[in-house]
Amino acid sequence: MNRLIVGLFALATVALAAPLDNTTPVPILQQAQDGPNPDGSYSWSYETGNGIQAQEQGQLVNVGTDKEGMAVQGGYSYTGEDGVPVQLTYIADENGFQPQGAHLPTPPPIPQEILEALAYIAAHPEENDIDAPKQPYN
Repeated sequence: MNRLIVGLFALATVALAAPLDNTTPVPILQQAQDGPNPDGSYSWSYETGNGIQAQEQGQLVNVGTDKEGMAVQGGYSYTGEDGVPVQLTYIADENGFQPQGAHLPTPPPIPQEILEALAYIAAHPEENDIDAPKQPYN
């Protein structure tokens, strides 16, 4: 009985580890690359036979300063498993990665009570000074 159970587990493991039959190559319809160039800029793009498109451009910004870094913008698009087109654009710079797309989740609105509390805090900065002398309790 134990051999049967071990055999079934071994068979299940092999079946799960088997590669999916997804070996049909996807043709590259269009591809372009430029760079990296001496000034740090670059760009690339491609389009595949299954409808995937992607592109990106980048350049060095704030050259010669302590804030020197890359600024990148790009995007990609494809058709999801449900047949709905997905498109994403992004910027990546000193402010981080900033994606935009209709399929991305959005945060819920900030409750009115929180907005009012933040406005009160901003209007009364003297109450936020932790180094200010405290008034004794009576």
